Amino acid sequence: MDVLRWGLCLICIYNPIAWSADLAKELKVFAPYLGTWEASFSMSTGTPAVQDVSRWERALNGTAIRTVHSINNGDYGGESLIFWDKQKQSLVFYYFTTAGFYTSGRIEVLSDHEFAAYEQVVGNQDGITQVKSTSRFKAGQFSVATEYFKQGKWTAPQTRVYQPSHKTVVFK
Repeated sequence: MDVLRWGLCLICIYNPIAWSADLAKELKVFAPYLGTWEASFSMSTGTPAVQDVSRWERALNGTAIRTVHSINNGDYGGESLIFWDKQKQSLVFYYFTTAGFYTSGRIEVLSDHEFAAYEQVVGNQDGITQVKSTSRFKAGQFSVATEYFKQGKWTAPQTRVYQPSHKTVVFK
């Protein structure tokens, strides 16, 4: 019986779904995103596909969501914290990268499994100053459509589809 109890305890500790019940109510939209995901996509036409591995987890006693991701086993990576800002009465986030730039922004919940993010970029070498994206969770996967404000105009949306993964986020 003790072995069974210990096993159930480990399942609860390492199962992101079990953590979703302990999220702040403002963060419930992120519950289906908890876990590890991967997507393969091309950064631009004619370039080889890259692999993005992303992990979403409950943080700070359920008052924040932490995301980490790496592209091509650590060639590039980043880390975010998403939380409810009581003063602004809004979901906000900060994203820090291995490329030396960071973003800050706000998130607008669109539905139970969909949200839009609006970011201000600081220090990007490619001239990107803003990013907007929409994430949708459906049928056990999620998609992210992203647009970049670069050199005075918005790029066409790029959509990436993330599937559940057992891979590890790698930083060098």
